[in-house]
Amino acid sequence: MTIIELYREIGGNYNEVNSRLTNSALIEKFITKFPKDNSFKSLCKAIKDGNREDAFRAAHTLKGICLNLGLGDLLLTVNEITDILRPETYKISEKTDQLLKKVRCEYNKTVDAINLYMKENAH
Repeated sequence: MTIIELYREIGGNYNEVNSRLTNSALIEKFITKFPKDNSFKSLCKAIKDGNREDAFRAAHTLKGICLNLGLGDLLLTVNEITDILRPETYKISEKTDQLLKKVRCEYNKTVDAINLYMKENAH
């Protein structure tokens, strides 16, 4: 799998990311670090604990990472959950749990594709 195929697999836009990060080595460096990032775990824990503020912060961080790395499909779902966690008067509800399931599905798909890419391209 090439880096371009990886981006296709995860619904990303390699050319857009390449215009920002300027070379494939830099893109590879950052995208292969993504599975170790704790933002998703923090989001899950905060939602489980009912902590809207921490959940919003984790979702917003994850959204930024997805945007910078061009993780297209995951970005769409993270954007949704970030938006419903934004208002301070909003409490975590069943809708948040439903969106978290969508985020988890896309997160796992993205991480699995990145792990496969790393396995196939181990140096």
